[in-house]
Amino acid sequence: MITLLVTAALSLSALPAAPGAILLAPDRVFDGEVVHEGWVVLVRGERIAAVGPASRVAAGGARVVTLAGMTLLPGLIDAHSHVFLHPYDETSWDDQVLREPLSLRTARATVHAQRTLMAGFTTLRDLGTEGALDADVGLKQAIEQGIVPGPRLLVSTRAIVATGSYGPKGFRPDMAVPQGADEVSGADEMIRTTRRQIRRGADWVKLYADYRWGPAGAARPTFSIEEMRAAVDTAHASGRLVAAHATTAEGMRRAVLAGVDTIEHGDDGTPEVFRLMARRKVALCPTVAAGDAVEQYRGWKKGAQPEPARIAAKRRSLRAALAARVVLCNGSDVGVFAHGDNARELELLVDYGVSPVDVLRAATSVNARVLRLPELGAVRAGLLADLVAVQGNPLRDMKALRAVRLVMKGGVVVREPAAGAARARP
Repeated sequence: MITLLVTAALSLSALPAAPGAILLAPDRVFDGEVVHEGWVVLVRGERIAAVGPASRVAAGGARVVTLAGMTLLPGLIDAHSHVFLHPYDETSWDDQVLREPLSLRTARATVHAQRTLMAGFTTLRDLGTEGALDADVGLKQAIEQGIVPGPRLLVSTRAIVATGSYGPKGFRPDMAVPQGADEVSGADEMIRTTRRQIRRGADWVKLYADYRWGPAGAARPTFSIEEMRAAVDTAHASGRLVAAHATTAEGMRRAVLAGVDTIEHGDDGTPEVFRLMARRKVALCPTVAAGDAVEQYRGWKKGAQPEPARIAAKRRSLRAALAARVVLCNGSDVGVFAHGDNARELELLVDYGVSPVDVLRAATSVNARVLRLPELGAVRAGLLADLVAVQGNPLRDMKALRAVRLVMKGGVVVREPAAGAARARP
């Protein structure tokens, strides 16, 4: 464990090992739902032992670490990431899929994982390796075994796409070009491929309910309801859940009727389809940061030029989703932009009209419920001690999430405050 620098050269590494306890004393605690001023959090081993006002938490024998001016939150969760991608303004998606060796992509992914963890995101749902086969399963195992640092991973191996709809594209039709996902046609192939994904280690199954395969590259639905239902029934029978990439209203409608658990993007969602999602309790990961990044890659000078039509349309669709009371996830599509910059999504959600408290809930307690992670997403006795301390108060300024001072994963401090940022006292 990296040494925590505190006054008088006292370090957390000098604290008693489990079952010894650490008492974290920030200015305030966001417990996953609301903020509590003056609360403390007692950690024993890998779990939170007690939470509440300092006067009510019995912390005999615990080492107290004062986090002055800081807010303590549950470890943040990003429900839409691509650890094996890096920003498209560095290397195009096609070149990453076709030209970068798997070994290079895996080495880069380990760095992405570490940067993400240091940014306070202790859990990721990774929705597709985009041509990197099933390497996400190995990366997850390496993190779990302590070989490399990183967040807890929920992986989906390769996404499932309709034959002929995905990419890379633009090559001779008789040329077998490696694809960024698994291609299927028909319900029988969908069942076989879903089972194969599960056998390879997928925690979630990802489908592409639509894609840019229409005339002039327009986004159009790909799978029928019956094809997607075959995947959903197979995954659910195994205890796994299903995410659907869907940007068109019809693709979203089909995916929801097929029984998927989350919709990714939802760019052109209508009030009607969002109301359907709300009735069926299907959550939305809006990924506003990805669209924002792509438009800037295409030349949009943000702040100096009017918003592109795509951004304006996204604002309208997100307002419609909020009006319909759709469950809102925090899912950024990081990989399109730089790993470790995951907080970009949370800042933009506030800019798009989501209240700061709902943004923080989306990144903690809501994501934990949507992803079926009952031991995460809240600061509550008995849960795993995934905690992050940031300087300032993100409810007043979401940019505080960039001022990460302390990261704890399963009771282990993986990022520590600089000298003087925290004080330890007997």
